[in-house]
Amino acid sequence: MIEERVRRSARVLLVDPAERILLFSVTDDGATRWFAPGGGLVDGETYAEAAARELWEETGLTVDPAELGAEVWHGRPWESVREGIPYRNFQHYFLLRVPAFEIDTSRFEALERAAIDGHRWWTVPQLRSTTDCLRPAGLPDLLGDLLSQGAPAEPVLVSG
Repeated sequence: MIEERVRRSARVLLVDPAERILLFSVTDDGATRWFAPGGGLVDGETYAEAAARELWEETGLTVDPAELGAEVWHGRPWESVREGIPYRNFQHYFLLRVPAFEIDTSRFEALERAAIDGHRWWTVPQLRSTTDCLRPAGLPDLLGDLLSQGAPAEPVLVSG
């Protein structure tokens, strides 16, 4: 039996002046899933450092990790399998308001290039009306609360 590994990752809720959030998509077996930019920590990185690095790799946006502020959401652990290896995943989310900019995916890793098939900016009403899978679960309400009420005093626990 293969031992489960822990995968810690950081994601960034990029919100532009029109209060739209940037999400990437993966389509598998005809179902499309949307999620925020981000990815796994490398040895020695903090969550904020990983988030800033992933933003540069996935969008071309350069930010100082200090600009990310405090974590706004903390994901419930979930299981996945990658290349036959089981993982227990922990995700931490940061909010960053940014000016509108052109997304540059030229630094995607091979796995990202193979899996990610699109990106777009979404408004909360658009999120509420889609039948696609959104991550984390409940994203329209979570984001709506975050945009209207601001960052919480403590990170909100989210699923998936």
